[in-house]
Amino acid sequence: MIGKKNIAFGFLYLVFTAALGPYMIATQFDAVNEAQSQRQSKLSELQGIASNGYLDEELNSLNAQQLAQKNTGAVLALSSSLNSRGKIDAIKSGPHAHGNLEAMLNIVAGVVLCFLAIPAKFKQIISWVFIAGAVLHSGLLYLVAVFELPWAGALFASPIASVGPLLVLAGLVMIGVATIMGFRGELVRD
Repeated sequence: MIGKKNIAFGFLYLVFTAALGPYMIATQFDAVNEAQSQRQSKLSELQGIASNGYLDEELNSLNAQQLAQKNTGAVLALSSSLNSRGKIDAIKSGPHAHGNLEAMLNIVAGVVLCFLAIPAKFKQIISWVFIAGAVLHSGLLYLVAVFELPWAGALFASPIASVGPLLVLAGLVMIGVATIMGFRGELVRD
C-alpha cells in the first residue's frame, strides 16, 4: 500500500510537532512569567500613583522627573513582557501549527491513497509530494524558529521557501484529481 508511508510519516511527524508544546513550556515560560511579573509590578505601582492623585506612598507630590521615570519603567516592563512571548509565538504560529496540519494532511492523504485505483506511479508521486511538502515547509520553519539556524533563516527569506507550501498545494490538487479518477469504496491493492 503506497499510502502506508504517508500514514506512518504523518503520525511520527505529528508526535514531533506536538512535542513543541512541552518544549515551549520547558524552555520559554520561565522568562515569560518573569517578564509578566515585572510588568504587573511596574504597572501596579503606576496605577497606585494615578489613583492617589500622583502622590507617592508617603503622600508627597511627585515631580515631573519622578513621574517620567515611573512611566518609563512601566513602558519598558510592558515592552519586555510583550517581547518575551516572541519566540513562543514564532514557534506556535510556524512549525507547531503548520507541522500539525501537514502531519494530518499526510495521514489523510495516505488513507485516501489506499482507496484509489489509479496507476501506482501516480500514487507514488502524490505520496512523495505530500511528504516533501511537509518537510520543506514546516521542517524549514522548525530550523528557523526552534533551532535558529542562520542558513535556514536565509533560505526561508528566499524564494526557495515557497517550494514546500507549493508542494502541499500541488499534492492536494493531485489527490483531488486522483480521487475523481479512481476512488473506490474499498481498499485497493497496488
